[in-house]
Amino acid sequence: MGKIISLLNHKGGVGKTTSAINIGAGLVELGKRTLLIDLDPQANLTLSLGIPRQKVTIYEALRGEAELEPFTYKEGLDVITSSLDLSSAEMELINEAGREYILRELFETVIEDYDYIIIDCPPSLGLLTLNALTCSDYVYIPLQTEFLALQGLAKIKQIIDKVRFRLNKKLQIGGVIATMFDKRKVLNRDVVETIRKYFGEKVFDTMIRDNVALAEAPAQRMDIFSYSKRSKGAEDYLSLCKEILQRTQVSVEA
Repeated sequence: MGKIISLLNHKGGVGKTTSAINIGAGLVELGKRTLLIDLDPQANLTLSLGIPRQKVTIYEALRGEAELEPFTYKEGLDVITSSLDLSSAEMELINEAGREYILRELFETVIEDYDYIIIDCPPSLGLLTLNALTCSDYVYIPLQTEFLALQGLAKIKQIIDKVRFRLNKKLQIGGVIATMFDKRKVLNRDVVETIRKYFGEKVFDTMIRDNVALAEAPAQRMDIFSYSKRSKGAEDYLSLCKEILQRTQVSVEA
């Protein structure tokens, strides 16, 4: 059965979608069959991979109009796409019975087909994010190594704790990903030190360095491994994925 990982940060511009895409692609490089879920109404993950508008997106599935229909982006990597229609989903589903469990029920038809399911959450803490957390095994928090990125961390942790207590006992913070890191900058190093004091061993050893190829890849509608396999971005995300495999396998064994 696949492990479900949500990438969450209610602050935009921290590398959340970039991380979702390239963790998914990196896991495929390591031989794992992976499904990406674009749960953001902005559909940045879908757009970044150049996937055309699909007849069935995550929106139609959440409304109960269809089952999940994965789009094959490349061998080993499938995507459940999003669209702007998803922006109305929270209001439309608010009166649904068991509305926090809709995504969990949808995953029952695909969970056995993948080693990992990666969810790109919206930059908010509403019903869509709640659905993601309710069905996830782990939450990964991408954090830009700048001062303002530290704001709101306590709120994220509070939400995760509430979901664990009320809706999903297995949920845990699986890791914190430092993004856009430049070791030459004192501020970046200081922010990482602060994150480590707050989250301890939850912080991944691999830091995603500031790398132009990571910015160029979405413009070419590619993941970093398809765009520039020898770049620092590809090197960092492959290293991160090796850590993810080690952590999740240790957790399963435990």
